[in-house]
Amino acid sequence: MSVDSKHIATFLLGAAAALAGAKYMSMSPEEKEKLAADLKDKANKMKDEAEGTFDKAKEYFDELKTKGTEAFKEHFGDAEKTLSDLFGKKDKPTPDAST
Repeated sequence: MSVDSKHIATFLLGAAAALAGAKYMSMSPEEKEKLAADLKDKANKMKDEAEGTFDKAKEYFDELKTKGTEAFKEHFGDAEKTLSDLFGKKDKPTPDAST
């Protein structure tokens, strides 16, 4: 059985978790409360950043949709007519090449 990078990563992650658990168990109740408060604060900051990023992304895509539509109309304004000419029904029958 060979040892690959997944096995090494799993071992290191397990060792880090064991060390963190041992350190947490040796902390005083005040230190545990402070650690919990710090983690909650960091989680709230990450949540606020994620919400802000989500709002910015929504605005960006709305703007892109509007500007994209305008650019398409500007550069391909006659696209509907062109497509209709190419694929639309023909009013006049085409002359037969065999006659």
